[in-house]
Amino acid sequence: MPATRSKLLRRGVAALAALPLLTLAACGYGSESKNDDTTKVAAGAKKIDGLDSVKIGYFGNLTHATALVGFQKGFFQKELGATAAKPAIFNAGPSEIEALNSGSIDIGWIGPSPAINGYTKSAGKNLKIIGGSASGGVKLVVNPQKIKSLKDVKGKKIATPQLGNTQDVAFLNWAADQGWKVDAQSGKGDVTVVRTDNKITPDAYAAGSVDGAWVPEPTASKLVAKGAKVLLDESSLWPDKKFVITNIVVRQDFLKKNPKAVEAVLKASVEANKWINANPDQAKAAANKQLEADSGKALPANVLDPAWKSIQFTDDPLAATLGTEAQHAVKAGLLDKPNLKGIYDLTVLNKILKASGEKTVSDAGLGTS
Repeated sequence: MPATRSKLLRRGVAALAALPLLTLAACGYGSESKNDDTTKVAAGAKKIDGLDSVKIGYFGNLTHATALVGFQKGFFQKELGATAAKPAIFNAGPSEIEALNSGSIDIGWIGPSPAINGYTKSAGKNLKIIGGSASGGVKLVVNPQKIKSLKDVKGKKIATPQLGNTQDVAFLNWAADQGWKVDAQSGKGDVTVVRTDNKITPDAYAAGSVDGAWVPEPTASKLVAKGAKVLLDESSLWPDKKFVITNIVVRQDFLKKNPKAVEAVLKASVEANKWINANPDQAKAAANKQLEADSGKALPANVLDPAWKSIQFTDDPLAATLGTEAQHAVKAGLLDKPNLKGIYDLTVLNKILKASGEKTVSDAGLGTS
């Protein structure tokens, strides 16, 4: 391993390790959710695998709407019976991986880059990707007074949610494709990367602290509502305009010890996605209601509507695109070439899909043998 790459990796690991568990409190870990009456436990329901609860992590993003709807409409609680479905809300993937590693959550909705990092840094011993959730919903939005074309991004300050998160890696990769040099750790170079909590980014943009952002929805549309313009939709960079933005991951020890609980959560996810795609307007409203329950504020229509349109909800993890995203992290200097063999275990998901008459999905050769 080159000395420079080794040094970068040590810095990255140290940065992740330094993330305090207090982050969970800041992200709303353990917060109560104001869900519909469908979350009521059915009479005579029993605990799954003898568990009092299953702790499920997700972000307050519309790209995690499967989880938002899963809680709001009671899909998780219905499948888990007398075992409580407990939410934990995060800003970005690295902090959620820390929570998964520590056992603070059991299952999580998360982007591909943190999943790849979590898998490789534990030598393939901690997590498995067990399902897909969404594609798309990521945009580069900019101040139209300062940036009128893609080439104008050079020399500007662009926000991403967190060092090493999926959008951070995507932007670093795109910048490299433009021929620009950026130090991945500091974010300094031909363009300045400003790692900013999604909740803060709109205010940072309004204050002029950043000139744009490469962010997921609804943050992108929040910036547009403040006068920003969409300069690039990330889906345009991918074949068929599809790429994995949200996966479902589980701790391997939890999967081994509690297979019925994992199956229940996956079944709830499949049912939630089916309902979302069959009832898009109702699903949009349900996701927004859960965002309001989690953050105290619902999204206005001028943010919610355009954001929702750019996301596709799918059980397919789009595994082939994960390998490409891993290559992007390698090129950015955040990861050595990883061995991703075994990162997927789609056995339970495909069992559920087959039983419901749906097409099974592929692990692109990266599954558990």
